[in-house]
Amino acid sequence: MIQDIEPKRLANEYSGKTPGKGSRLMAFQENQILVKKGETADFVPYEMLQAWCTRCGAKLPDMVYLFSVGETKYFLTDLPEKFLLWLTENAFLESESVPGYEWISMFEMRSRRPKEQIFAVATAWHLYVWYRDNRFCGRCGQTLVHSEKLRMLKCPDCGNMVFPKIAPAVIVGVTNGERILMTKYAGRAYKRYALIAGFTEIGETAEQTVAREVMEETGVRVKNIRYYKSQPWGFDSNLLLGYFCELDGDDTIHMDTEELSVAEWVDYRDIPDDTEGLSLTREMMIYFRDSRRKLHEEM
Repeated sequence: MIQDIEPKRLANEYSGKTPGKGSRLMAFQENQILVKKGETADFVPYEMLQAWCTRCGAKLPDMVYLFSVGETKYFLTDLPEKFLLWLTENAFLESESVPGYEWISMFEMRSRRPKEQIFAVATAWHLYVWYRDNRFCGRCGQTLVHSEKLRMLKCPDCGNMVFPKIAPAVIVGVTNGERILMTKYAGRAYKRYALIAGFTEIGETAEQTVAREVMEETGVRVKNIRYYKSQPWGFDSNLLLGYFCELDGDDTIHMDTEELSVAEWVDYRDIPDDTEGLSLTREMMIYFRDSRRKLHEEM
């Protein structure tokens, strides 16, 4: 899965570190990130932004330490307006808004390699969204300031503390003998098969979420709900909790067409290979397929 980057590890403890040679900068605009052109994912080196800013006379922007992966430190920053204006005035090609780099969507990042860089950008996006959406205190309206010791924003007036948002959600493999319930989302960029998924509501256990989401999206009941594995999924600020369960009764599907475009029972023999190796959803499909294969081989 996306977090399986051993022997490297994500060191996410916050500190007031400053960037240096070899540090990588995460710059976002809307749902895009600035990445080096090519199939390999790489981000703007600190020394390169220094050279760009010197060339156009822009002041280096503020940078917030995010985390490190292996020996590489990552920082969040915004490209200076003067630098972006300089690019426009110097008439770079439209496809080359930053020399040697390009803005690509977060969805497109899933096809880049190596995996630790995909994990890095997903986690950076998670933090970017949190910083972007928490500039002011929700209690009194004052501008928030960053803690010097913790990954936390604090109100200097009322003392309100704001920590990164992590939204728990379930991924559900509903099995029915040799088949598993597979779906496709309605109106999303991701067009491949998925499993039932949904957010945990206030006052609800994860197991209750499983039963509710399956019923709401497909109209079937489940039993024998069993925890499988979890996964951080920074693309949507989630902590995903994987569960398997079994069909309880009638297997007739009544699909919620606002949420799904496809919902069907798929034989384990027809489950395709996982070419990304990123998501809990795909791992659970492969786990079901391979478990059924092994069972039949042993019979």
